[in-house]
Amino acid sequence: MNLKGISYYLGIFCYPITCLAILNILYSSYFDYFLNTDSYIFTMIASFSLGSFFYFLGKNSDKNVNFYEQISIIILNYFIISILIGLPYYLSNYQITFINALFEAVSGITGTGFTIFENIKYLDPTLILWRSSTQWIGGMYFLIYLMLFFSSSKFNYKLQNLIFTSDKSINPEINIKKISTNIFIYYSLITILLFFIFSISNVRLFDSLNIAMTIISSGGFLPTNSLSQIIKTNTQEIILCIAFLFSALNIFFLINLFKRNNIIADHSEDFLIIFTVFIATITLFFLINDLSFLETLINILSSISTSGITTNKLSGNYSLFFLFLTIVGGSLMSNTSGVKILRFYILLKASFLEIFKLVKPNNIVNQNILYSNNKINNETVKLSFFIFISFFISIFFLSSLLLFDQINFENSFKLSILTLTNTVNNGIYGLTDINFSNLLTYSKILIIIFMIIGKIELLSLLLIIRKLFFKN
Repeated sequence: MNLKGISYYLGIFCYPITCLAILNILYSSYFDYFLNTDSYIFTMIASFSLGSFFYFLGKNSDKNVNFYEQISIIILNYFIISILIGLPYYLSNYQITFINALFEAVSGITGTGFTIFENIKYLDPTLILWRSSTQWIGGMYFLIYLMLFFSSSKFNYKLQNLIFTSDKSINPEINIKKISTNIFIYYSLITILLFFIFSISNVRLFDSLNIAMTIISSGGFLPTNSLSQIIKTNTQEIILCIAFLFSALNIFFLINLFKRNNIIADHSEDFLIIFTVFIATITLFFLINDLSFLETLINILSSISTSGITTNKLSGNYSLFFLFLTIVGGSLMSNTSGVKILRFYILLKASFLEIFKLVKPNNIVNQNILYSNNKINNETVKLSFFIFISFFISIFFLSSLLLFDQINFENSFKLSILTLTNTVNNGIYGLTDINFSNLLTYSKILIIIFMIIGKIELLSLLLIIRKLFFKN
């Protein structure tokens, strides 16, 4: 295994945490919030020192890492970066244990939104900003993982070849810096756009910044206890819907919307998501009488974008409906988690094609995936089916283990789905009463592990295990 090559990339991924720490130090100095400044200085030194150590250790090594080494980089990076992100929590004046600090950090970097804090309004503003910015950096990391590491033709279980992923002529193995730079620019521009439109809608600047970073990363951390304390007018609700839609769609969709002639073919998955949102909203709107159309749309988009934050509470029990939407998820090339809607489409169409062949074996059927030139084949069906099965195996495994922590079956089942889809435990899922700080240590460790599995897919872990123990 190319350990020095792995070390090189781990070092690079540490430096953005240094930048976040510097920004928090500057923010603390400008607004005179000196309560936790020392913790950010320590985090800045620790992340820069660790990053420099890894970087210079692998600087002169072979930078070409194989797929197994790429997966190792992602897994190690999640744990190393989470420890660095957890330092301001652990070193703060809130007397947070190390495991709780790590839990909060992993919840942030994976965009899940589970929190050990009971009352957000009493937190130091710099810590609130730290929570939101770590979600943002985690979302950028994940998009880079998708483009550089999960685009392998050997183990393409993310099915990246079926969607538009920027310039097809770019080789991810050669143009690492160019791809990373492009993602950073696109991701930052969309975040700035969301920040701007929230700001002009009379949302205060601090809340606008935090909400923009939370939504673009499909996260669940809020600067207040409830989103309804920030989003109050119909205009703000419309902007919130647009923001949720951005996070559910392909990161390149907005960029290409006005400059490509074949936008429907390249982004047919995104139009399928929009159609699904429309059908789900119309269906739910006629089922629920006490919600407006905008409130219904917010709940739908929040679930399908796997963010989970909403502005309202439902009187009826529609938790399974919203849980199903989180399982469906958004675009393959986004920060959303879940099985993903394109995989559902592939499984449904493959089943239909098999039935059609039995009924009319001599007819030629259309095997194209939506409006693209890609066709359904045995490999895509097998990969989609395996991801689908492994997802529900993970739910069964995690929910069974959580039962030992005095969590009833219904709550453990729902919590497992939300953990694996990296979705915050909102009232629409019937899980507002869970206090994560009071969970047993082993339950927190389990949730930490499965929050990461929810991002990288169980198959990634199985491939690493196979490589280590079953080399033949």
